[in-house]
Amino acid sequence: MQKIDIPPIWLLGAACLVWFQAQHLSFGLSLQGWLTDLASGVLIGGGIVLVVLAVVEFRRHQTTVMPHQTPSSMVQSGIFKRSRNPIYLGDVLILTGLILRFDAVLSLVLVPIFVWILERRFIEPEEDRLRRKFRADFARYAQKTRRWI
Repeated sequence: MQKIDIPPIWLLGAACLVWFQAQHLSFGLSLQGWLTDLASGVLIGGGIVLVVLAVVEFRRHQTTVMPHQTPSSMVQSGIFKRSRNPIYLGDVLILTGLILRFDAVLSLVLVPIFVWILERRFIEPEEDRLRRKFRADFARYAQKTRRWI
């Protein structure tokens, strides 16, 4: 189960809900326009960039990207200087961008729900593992680097 309980699967599920809502439950609500198209592209592109930068940093430090595994090292360089969770932030940006791209106005409510799921299922347990393994290093890192942005 842990192999499929990963954030990309949750993002895919949320994206499917967004698409379904846009196709079948739009109720005539719309944000369509060039500005919305631009914002959706920036959000999706920015989210992908964040995810790629974070994965590259994980690979550079030869530690796991998998959220349910204990990392072999604590990454504090690159994009991780700005955010403790750039992959999750990227996922949220991608979801928000997809909502705009599909013009699924009612699905905007999924963004805080998705953030809540990420916090409870992944971020809090990951930070507990980091806190137990790296103690003082993690405490210093958590003090100087925000969880999201």
